[in-house]
Formats: sequence, structure tokens, C-alpha cells
Amino acid sequence: MSSEISEVTLSKSVTESDYFNEDLAPTKLSERTWGTGNIAALWVGMAVCVPTYTLGGVLTSYFGLSVMEALFTILLANIVVLIPLTLNAFPGTKFGIPFPVVLRSSFGVVGSNIPCLIRGFVACGWFGIQTMFGGLAIHLFLSSVSDGWAQLGGMGEVIGFFAFGALNVFIVIKGSESIKWLETLAAPLLLIVGAGLIWWASDKVSVTEVLATPASRPEDAGFFSYFFAGLTAMVGFWATLSLNIPDFSRYAKSQKAQVTGQIIGLPLTMFMFAALGVLLTSASVTLVGETVSDPVTLIGHIDSPFFVAIAMLLIIVATLSTNTAANVVSPTNDFQNIAPKYINHTRGVLLTGLVGVLLMSWELLKKAGLIESDVSVESLYSNWLLGYSSLLGPIAGIMIVDYFLIRKQELDVAALYTSSAAYPKVNWAGFVAFLIPVGITLLAITADVFTWFYNYGWFTGSISGAIIYYFAAGKLVNTVNTNVGELAKAS
Repeated sequence: MSSEISEVTLSKSVTESDYFNEDLAPTKLSERTWGTGNIAALWVGMAVCVPTYTLGGVLTSYFGLSVMEALFTILLANIVVLIPLTLNAFPGTKFGIPFPVVLRSSFGVVGSNIPCLIRGFVACGWFGIQTMFGGLAIHLFLSSVSDGWAQLGGMGEVIGFFAFGALNVFIVIKGSESIKWLETLAAPLLLIVGAGLIWWASDKVSVTEVLATPASRPEDAGFFSYFFAGLTAMVGFWATLSLNIPDFSRYAKSQKAQVTGQIIGLPLTMFMFAALGVLLTSASVTLVGETVSDPVTLIGHIDSPFFVAIAMLLIIVATLSTNTAANVVSPTNDFQNIAPKYINHTRGVLLTGLVGVLLMSWELLKKAGLIESDVSVESLYSNWLLGYSSLLGPIAGIMIVDYFLIRKQELDVAALYTSSAAYPKVNWAGFVAFLIPVGITLLAITADVFTWFYNYGWFTGSISGAIIYYFAAGKLVNTVNTNVGELAKAS
């Protein structure tokens, strides 16, 4: 694999193209300031968050795994997800280009908008969920120091939601250096939250007994179907970032920095915090008298206002660091890709916030007491994770095959910002490779056939998408690359 990085200078005709704006432009070498430590801190900041903890608990409470089975699933999933993450980061680091621009190679300059919007709306959904957790943390913090605020109940959570969302929007509008600073600051604070929860629970439950907690699935149910469903959900959790990782790797100093930083930052951090979720969710009945799968609610049961206040402040920082990096940066770039001349960075951020609010409107109305809903967090997480991993898996496979096997790690960056022979407006090979796995998934859901394809959505989608794209695009793209190479030599 080539490890070189390059700075691309674009001509005036390219920068005046309808497909270009400064926020989507290749980063200059002077802007590539993220070293191994910054990349690792980015992942610590993103991995240590409420959804990570909650998903760990969901493996036992919803997917029916035992505690030991859940821990093994978490570890394996995060080793697996490193592969697409590091591979898809390569073009971002080498050429300094963000995810939407990388995607133009495999789906076309205009066609890239479809997978961009899919990825963007998934991120907006996560933005809404994370902002809800952040708003709850603000509400519980203020409730611990003010009885008057505590009496607001659900309305206090709604106010907290909008306050936390505004804070996210402000930080991302400030730019990449603000995000880098936040992630570096947040990483050690987040680990303190986990250590504090372990300390609080240590004298109340036996770790040995918790580890021995049996599976909650039916006795006659097989292990592998539950295991692979849980594994798919865990991999699907970071299926989002495995696509848009170029949005961050474009700021890396080198390929070594992005690869090493991801290896150091993701698997161990994700395993430790998700494992904490597994253990404390299993122990929550003993701790508070009911099964609680998220740390914000669990901390809210602690009878120490001081401890609750400190913990909530740390969770606010934790959720902020995750939300800004994972759920605002990507849709901001994705929305810009639709109309680069009209949607700039600031407008993209504001649009992300608006869509996130709309997607969570049902929950906000419920908390405000205007509607009733019995949708559980567990069912939301599990079904949603399986669903969108089936959509994002094929895109990941297509991107990897396109860059490494079809393009041979060489991209005509200038052409990615224009409509040309090298990169047409629509690359139909990409859509064929995407739509076939998605069609099978829809068939599995509606006709109850090939259910295994949906249950193992990310794996089946990414592998089938990669294979189909290789055969669909190989001959055409190799012909185009030959012509482009000949033109380059002639000039």
C-alpha cells in the first residue's frame, strides 16, 4: 500500500465548478496537523459515549446473550470494524479529500448524493439520539442543584435537548481545530466516568456473579443466530464512521498516524466502555431494583447530589465530543455535496441540527407530555442498527474495491470536482452493486425469505456489494483509467 500523501493544487476552472466549494476542497499539507495521539483521542472521545454503553447492555437485555458471550461479541466486532475503517481512511489521508468527494469515484459526481444522503440521515438520527442523552444529562445536572428545575420534569429534558444541540452546532461551526481540541480534552474525562461507575458499583455487586449471568434467550434457541445478530449490530454501530472516516483522515499527518491512531484508540476503548455497559446493565437490578441500560438514568438513581452533578458534567462533555465528531461533521459535508455553491459549512451544520430535531420530534413531544409512546430504547437501537447497517454495508465494500482494486490507489482529484470521462455524473456500476444487496434485504423484510441476509446485514451487504462492483466496474473503469493515463502522458 502506498503511504505517500500529496497536496493537490486545483485550477481556477475547477474551483469555479458547480461541484466545488472551499469546505470540500482538498486539505493543504499545512492543515494536516493530526498525529497518532490526536486520532487515538478522536476515537476515545467517540467510543466512550452513552450509546456505546447502552448498546453493550442491549446485547444482554435484547439480543439474549450471556454476559461472557456479549463481551466476546464486542471484542470481535471492534476488531472486524477496524478493517473498513482503516482502508477507507487511505484516500482521505493521501489526497486530503472528504467522504463525499471520495464517493464520487464509485458512484459518480452527481450520483454520490444518494449514498451521501443515506449516510447523512443516519448521522442526523444519531445526532438526535445523542442530543437527547446530552439534554437529559443537562436536566439531571440542573435538577441536582435546583429543586425548582427538577419540578420541570420532561419539559426540563426538552429545554436541555435544545441547549445541548445548540452547543454542538457552535463547536462544529468553529471548525476542525475546535473538534480536535474537544476530543483531546474529553478523552481522559470520559475514562473518569467509567472508573467512577465501577467504584460506585464495586461494593454492591459481585463481578464474578455478574460474569456468570446466563443468557436470557429461550433455552432451546441456538447460540449462533443470536450471536451474529448482536455482532452485526455492534459492527453496524461504527458502519457509519467506516464510510466517512475520510472526513477526519484528511487532516492526518501520515497514513501511519491514521492507521496507528485508529488501532490504539478504537478497539480497546470501545470494548472497555461497552463491557462496562454489559456488566452494569446486568447488575442494575441489584443496584437500583430495575434493569437500566443507559448510564445517565443509572447515575440518576445515585443518592448523592454532588456525585450526580459531577458525573453529569462529565457525561455532557462525553456526549458533546462524540456528537460533534461522529454525527455533525459527516452530514454537514454530505449536505454540502448536494449543492456546494449554495450549502456551505455553516448552512450544512444548521441543516444537520434541523433534521436531527425533526427526527426526534416524536420523543420531544412525548417528553413534553403532548403525545404518548411506548417505543423502547432497546427496540429502537436493535432494529435501527440492523436496518441501516444493511444500507451502509454495500457502500463500504464498494468504496474499498473502487479505491484499492479498480483505481489502484490513484485518483484524478481535479476531475472529482467536475463531470468528466474519468468520473461521470452517475457511475451505474456503483448503483447496481448497491441496489442488488438492498433489494435482497427488502425482500427478506417483506417476503420473509433470505432472512439471514438481513440478519447479517452489514457482512452480507459489504461482501456482496464489493464482489458485484468489482465485476461491474472493473472493465469500464480500467478502460477509462488507461485513457486518462494516456492523456496525462501526452500533456
